[in-house]
Amino acid sequence: MIYSLLIEDVVRRALREDVGTGDVTTLATVPADIRARANIVAKGTGVVAGLPVLEEVFRQVSPDIKIKFIREDGAWVRPGDILCEIEGWARAILTGERVALNFIQLLSGVATRTASFVELVAGSGARIVDTRKTTPGLRLIEKYAVTVGGGRNHRMALDDAVMIKDNHIVAAGGIAAAVKRARNAVPHTMTITVECETLEQVDEALIAGADVLLLDNMDNETRAEGVRRAKGKALTEASGSITEETAAEIAATGVDILSVGALTHSSKALDISLDIIETYQDLS
Repeated sequence: MIYSLLIEDVVRRALREDVGTGDVTTLATVPADIRARANIVAKGTGVVAGLPVLEEVFRQVSPDIKIKFIREDGAWVRPGDILCEIEGWARAILTGERVALNFIQLLSGVATRTASFVELVAGSGARIVDTRKTTPGLRLIEKYAVTVGGGRNHRMALDDAVMIKDNHIVAAGGIAAAVKRARNAVPHTMTITVECETLEQVDEALIAGADVLLLDNMDNETRAEGVRRAKGKALTEASGSITEETAAEIAATGVDILSVGALTHSSKALDISLDIIETYQDLS
């Protein structure tokens, strides 16, 4: 679910950045009394995500704009498929075009790549989740796109859960000390994850009572042994440069979770365009 007030703010900032004091090209070339009908059209194959954000863009540009959705978020589309039909003042449609497309292309790219990873690990029992490696200011909607593609969300922010990583371990004086301090500092409802790079660290984290073991950058043989040691004691999460080529083999080690930063930091935008199909003069 996208939280409307946060989306309003994200869209407002994007429009302020793109439009500035006004769309000089559109204002100079398009008469004020011209209305238009346009289609949002897929130019590539993938999963649609971000239609509510697109709708908010045009709402902020002009409440007069009407949108008829042909597809919905989560739908697979192919080149030529119409996602929605738009009608309103031509100037408003052209002014909002780029921002609307930027959002839906980005989010559909994230959803499409997520769906690819989910398919690759299907049947293994492992879940595909995102990370905090998101575009600053766009985390909420990028993580939303991950769920549209069939993935799950990791923690949204630093205050969601404890994740003790290598630098925390060094600064705290070891895994045992870090976990003990965390247990004393956070509510009982909050999970504690410990990053482990060796089997020795896996054993330390289990003895310390970690809820989740982040098996980071391990080879699959070592990762499988970590899963075996943690079974029934803690969830296991694989991380570290997971790609489409390696995801299935990593999932086969028995890990519960694959956290994939590439879902949000390296997905290719899905090609989508806005095509004006008709203009007419409004004489009212």
